Order: sequence, then structure tokens, then C-alpha cells
Amino acid sequence: MAFMVKSMVGGQLKNLTGGLGGEEKSEGEKSPAEAQGMTREEYEEYQRQLVEEKMERDAQFAQRKAERATFRSHFREKYRLPKNETDDNQIQLVGGDVELPKELAKMIEQDNEEEEEKNSVIGQLSNIQNLDLDSLKDKASATLEDLKQSAEKCAVM
Repeated sequence: MAFMVKSMVGGQLKNLTGGLGGEEKSEGEKSPAEAQGMTREEYEEYQRQLVEEKMERDAQFAQRKAERATFRSHFREKYRLPKNETDDNQIQLVGGDVELPKELAKMIEQDNEEEEEKNSVIGQLSNIQNLDLDSLKDKASATLEDLKQSAEKCAVM
């Protein structure tokens, strides 16, 4: 009922004033700046800030993707697996020179140290069960001492 009264009286009031009140914009005709409650300059600055923040986020995301790709390519080289073109492309997008995060670099360094230990002769001997390295070293040094003493006794030399 209130709607009917308002529409009847509102229409007649507009006719009486003759449109002197100026044109009022409806909700759909407002500019984006007015819709946000800002001036045009404030709105443009706000939009610029949004674009800059998005660019920074995208750059950080690309950097993280390149770091991960570097990490994967390192392990592919280590275990002699085929290379992946997408990893190479991600590294190239960032500029090709990607440093690993400290934690990942530390993990790789530890893996390399463990690998070197396993590849050494002593590392291979430690893998054999029922082998006491200390007793083996003692026997080797005792044998070496015996050889030195017998070499001293030898009349030919």
C-alpha cells in the first residue's frame, strides 16, 4: 500500500517541480569510483596499487616455481633421470639464475655428503654386517709394524 501511495504522489511531485531538481543517477549509472565512495584520482591510485601488488605476487610465485624446478632438476641429474622441459622453461622465465632457499641447499649438501660417504671404501666396508672397523684397523696397523720389523732384519735390503 505504501508503494502505491509513493508511486502516485512521487510521480505528481516530479511533474510539479518540472524536473528542476536535476537528474538523479540511479544505482546502475554510478561510476566505479563513486560506487567505492572515492574520488576518481583516489580510485585510479587504488587500481594502480592493486596492479603493482598483483605483479609482485606473480613475480614471487614465479620465483618459487623456479626454485622448485631447480630442486627437481638437481635430483634428476643426481639420479640420472631424464630432463623435464617444463622445469627448464620455468627456470628460464625467471632469468635462469635461481638460488635455492637455504633449507633446500642444506638438504642437498647433506645428501651429497652422505653420498660421498657411501661411495668411499670405508663407507662400503661399514655396510658389511658383522665387521668391526676398529679391530680391522688394529690388525692392519699390527701387520704393517710386523712388515717394518721384518724389513729391518732382512740382510738383502
